Amino acid sequence: MDSIERSMAKSLLDIKAVMLRPEKPFVWASGWNSPIYCDNRRILSFPEIREKACRMMADIITNRYPDVEVIAGVATGAIAHGALIAYMLGKPFIYVRPKPKDHGTGSQIEGILTPGAKVVVVEDLISTGMSSLGAADALVKAGAQIMGMVAIFSYNFNQSRRAFENANIELTTLTNYDTLIDVASETGYIKESEIALLKEWRYSPSTWGKE
Repeated sequence: MDSIERSMAKSLLDIKAVMLRPEKPFVWASGWNSPIYCDNRRILSFPEIREKACRMMADIITNRYPDVEVIAGVATGAIAHGALIAYMLGKPFIYVRPKPKDHGTGSQIEGILTPGAKVVVVEDLISTGMSSLGAADALVKAGAQIMGMVAIFSYNFNQSRRAFENANIELTTLTNYDTLIDVASETGYIKESEIALLKEWRYSPSTWGKE
């Protein structure tokens, strides 16, 4: 996996799907200050990298979960990636909303999910893991068997690792924050003086930059 992680990290940096700005932090919707911003939707505009990311995830699913019956994307960021992966694998596709819609059928899961179906969940980004695991919980309540989850990028927060362990859901990501920082340093994307600051953020993201 090491070569995959490094290759994907470089691709994300090349297309600015990940931006590192420790000197002028971004502010997340949660109110956290962050030296990094990740927007994997940008991958969709780069056919070669889009193919690479989706093929890598499809291969992981084929190797680890050969009995998978349905691919589920988490709205909205992973709908396109999930649909492409389902196409590559010749599997049905569904997607999961953050909450049931307030009109029409009131559905939270869009598409056909047969009770007992073996499902692999596709995500684009894992931060705290709460929204991803919320989608998995909705699928379980609808009768799905969750085999695992694959994602493009993870911040590798301790909180998210514990959450996935507690939920007993295997998570596999193409790359992660630690690998990204290593690749960014080696390629001159960031300065040597910024590395410690970037690594410090991951261990206390909710309070970083607020002292």
